[in-house]
Amino acid sequence: QVQLVESGGGLVQAGGSLRLSCAASGRAFSGYAMAWFRQAPGKERVFVADISVRGASTSYADSVKGRFTISRDNAKNTVYLQMNSLKPEDTAHYYCAADPSYVGVGVNPNYWGQGTQVTVSS
Repeated sequence: QVQLVESGGGLVQAGGSLRLSCAASGRAFSGYAMAWFRQAPGKERVFVADISVRGASTSYADSVKGRFTISRDNAKNTVYLQMNSLKPEDTAHYYCAADPSYVGVGVNPNYWGQGTQVTVSS
């Protein structure tokens, strides 16, 4: 079992930046691949980015490539999402997720956080 707590959301103007953090507790964080998803009002939750257990592999949704960067610090049990050049369409509730499988974490992860709201004004 792993518990995930997101932070760092807020209100930002278009073109601005935010960094989301997800702190993990419970079983060994370094044994989990991690991912970020987001859900906009009235829409389904969708994949944003993921990272392998040691951080060697990452992948991104096309909509955020070149603007968002996922990273992790296994010593701090934390995964980050640096979001630059934010657009109003990035407005959503952002969720952190974990799974022992890098293949699975971006599809159907076992563990979810409660999420943090990001609002981008135009």
